[in-house]
This record gives sequence, structure tokens and C-alpha cells, in this order.
Amino acid sequence: MATMADVARHAGVSVATVSHVLNDTRTVRPATRQAVLDAIDVLGYTPNTLARSLVTARTRSIGLAVSAISNPYFTEILQGVEAGALEHGYSLLIADPHDDPEHERKVVQLLHERRVDGMIVAPSADPGALVAYLTRHDVPTVFLDRLLDTPSDSTPRFDQVCAENAEPMARLMAHLTALGHKRVGLVAGRPGLSTTAERIAGYRIGLASAGLPHDERLVAHGDSESEGGERATTALLSLAAPPTALVTANNAMTIGALRALRERDLTVPDDLALCCFDDFAWADLFSPRLTAIAQPGRDIGAQAVRLLLDRLADPDRPTRTVRLPCTFVHRESCGCADREHSENSRQAEKGPVS
Repeated sequence: MATMADVARHAGVSVATVSHVLNDTRTVRPATRQAVLDAIDVLGYTPNTLARSLVTARTRSIGLAVSAISNPYFTEILQGVEAGALEHGYSLLIADPHDDPEHERKVVQLLHERRVDGMIVAPSADPGALVAYLTRHDVPTVFLDRLLDTPSDSTPRFDQVCAENAEPMARLMAHLTALGHKRVGLVAGRPGLSTTAERIAGYRIGLASAGLPHDERLVAHGDSESEGGERATTALLSLAAPPTALVTANNAMTIGALRALRERDLTVPDDLALCCFDDFAWADLFSPRLTAIAQPGRDIGAQAVRLLLDRLADPDRPTRTVRLPCTFVHRESCGCADREHSENSRQAEKGPVS
């Protein structure tokens, strides 16, 4: 097995120079760097990660704590994080907090004890214990998808990245109300999550822009899960004046809503128009095909890695919150004729913005 000394001899440089190239601890001339990389390739040299971590105090690993990894949206985020980490020579340690605050703190502590260099976390609805642990141990962390509740006159304590929520939801509402719907039901997510609050805000913006009153009875929480989505949809359909259109606030609750409609022998869009927040791979395989808001899951994951690496390189830099735009995917479940194209949410048909 080739050693670092073998690489140095082959490249005609010192062992220290090879170390600087591998660990990026000092600027090395491009020609010299390439000679070292060529030698590594020719000799098949594999760096000793454990030994390197003892020298640099870095393990070149990132902890990722994301609930519902089986959810297609979070799977896309995971793929983005993995690709971004691999591109920069980092490995991933993954844990599922199950959206449970106590379990969340425990898995983050376990990841921290594995000496990850930093963490990327999608926080639960009650992240107090998590934030306290990360703050106490000064763990470089990026929150994704769900933002922390930060007072308007304060700076967020952590870097954060998520999709836009209010404006895309308002756009769905503008589309449905333009089709003549005056009673639009919302299957909202788990209370306490920023995504839930922002999508409800977008729903209300859409109503107000259409000159429609807000009726609390038309909002039911599905707790971001399929079973909850089914229960919430059933409750909305049981109203004395049920909605003529429905918006589901994530893909899991969309599945639950479709199940509830099927049990009542209701068809989309003939009996009820349906739009959903979250597009997923098989959304256009349903009959009718689902009109949806597509979130940039992979981009969110990749951006989270960039924010974390920037934080590791400069721990004192100001925190940043990055929001990425969504895409309006116009299909048939809203009651429109089939349309084969998708439009960017900022360039699609005119609608209110948050």
C-alpha cells in the first residue's frame, strides 16, 4: 500500500507539501498541487482519515438530522446534502429525529459525540432543547426547511435555508379562486413548524387578494402525515358547507387526502378541485395529474452544505438565512385542461405575492 512518502517521492516534493495538498492547510502552486494529485492517482494512495483528523482536529464529516427520510421531499434534500458533501470531501452521518423534541436532542448529541465537524438539521416544532444543546457546545449548525422563530428585531443564531412558502401558497390560491372557487379548504401541516405557519399565511393572503373572507372552519391540521391528512380531509368534507377545492400543504397529506376522497367516492376535479404543496416523482402518474408547487429539495440540501462549510471556514461571519424559489407545476387536478409545461413561480400566471 502506497504511503505519503511514496507520493512525495513520485511527485518530487516534500511530505509536508503532500500533507498541505491533502488537508488544504496551505496554498500550494497549481502545478505542484497537480503533480501531487497525479502521483496519488498513479500510486492509488488512500489517505489515512483517522490520522488526518488527529492532526487537523477535523473529521471531515457532517451530521444530518432529518425526520421522515422516507418522504420523497426529504430524500431529495438528502441527495443534495450528500452530493455537496462529497464534492468537498466530506462524509455524512445520518439520523432520524422522528419529529420528537426529546429524541431530536438525543440523536444530535450522538452525532456530536461522533465528532462531526458540523451539523445540518431540520428542527422539530419544539426545538428548545436542541437549540440549547447546540448553543452550549458551540456546534456549527445549519437549519434547513424549517426556520427557527426569531424576533423581527433580532439576528438568527444559526444559518438557515428553506424554500419560499407564503408566496407559492398564495399563488395556488390565486389560481383556484380565479377558477371561481369561493370555499377553498386547507389541509395544513404540524402546528409549530415555520413551514406550516408560512403556508397558512399564504393561504390567507390568497383569500384576501380574491376578496374572500377567512373561515377558520376551512383549515384543518393534518400534522404533516398521511393519516393526519386523511383525517383532516374527512373533517373538511363533513362540514355543512364543504369546500369545493382543496389545498394540501405537503405530499404526505396529499396521499391522505386522496385516500379520504376515494372512500367517499369523490373524484378530482369533477367533485373537488385539488392542488398540493410539494411535487413528487409520481404526481403526474395520478389520474388526474396533480397540480403542485415543486420545492427545490436538492438545491436546499446543497445550499445547506455551502452555508456550513462557510461557517467552518469563518466561525465569526454573520449568520445568513437563504430562501429559494419554488416552481408552479400546472396539471389537471385543479380542473384546468392538461398543460404539459411548468412555470417558475415568479414568472407563472399573475398572482399575489407575500
